[in-house]
Amino acid sequence: MIHVIMGLKGSGKTKKLIDGINTAVAQASGDVVCIEYGKKLTYDVTYKVRLVDSQEYGIKSVEMLKGFLSGMHAGNFDITHVFIDNLYKTIGADLSAAEDFVAWAAKFAADNSMEITVALSEDPANASEAMKQYL
Repeated sequence: MIHVIMGLKGSGKTKKLIDGINTAVAQASGDVVCIEYGKKLTYDVTYKVRLVDSQEYGIKSVEMLKGFLSGMHAGNFDITHVFIDNLYKTIGADLSAAEDFVAWAAKFAADNSMEITVALSEDPANASEAMKQYL
């Protein structure tokens, strides 16, 4: 299953993401991972979350992020939740690339019994019908 938190800057996306992360850790039977751009969430989430800075791994495109997620899952089948903050900063500000990633992530999550939550700075009115189903 995939969830998309979409809104303009200052709309509370990161707060929703942090609440989702902390709730997932409290309820999850497996591992929780958060991929962020820069080290901003260190003090906002519980220490039980595996925080990954996308900059440290040079993730700059949709294909790199797909490969990174696939590799993480291949190395740890116990991951039940993945949270991605600031998708545009990680892959570049492109709505079509974000929609491509979300479509891939929905299938990847379903195939691997995990939940993926993505936060991106975009007006929800600009989302395609395919993307709106995940809001």
